[in-house]
Amino acid sequence: MFALVRRLRTAFSALVAGVPRRVLVRGGSMAPTLHDGDVVLALPARRSRPGDVALVRWPARPGQLSVKRLALPDDDGRWFALGDAALASTDSRTLGPAEALAVVTHRLWPHPGRLPRR
Repeated sequence: MFALVRRLRTAFSALVAGVPRRVLVRGGSMAPTLHDGDVVLALPARRSRPGDVALVRWPARPGQLSVKRLALPDDDGRWFALGDAALASTDSRTLGPAEALAVVTHRLWPHPGRLPRR
């Protein structure tokens, strides 16, 4: 019985992981591209490329999700991720490589539109 529940939970987690997410941006680390309070669309199924804005997680802070720009991949599949506002950002320069969970493609609010790549 418990094995079945574990399998169902794993299957559901995998299904939900591929679902687009709305994400609320907090802080000024991505200015001028994004600002505190912006709502963005994150697509987990998209392949990450340098220059993409992404939803990331650092091993040093597994409970925290951040929106950063991907710079360089490493050999372990993680990314050197930076904020667009270097002086206002805690990013890979402090926390090391990040895991890219989803590519952020659009701002949904307050000014809807596609995000620029760098």
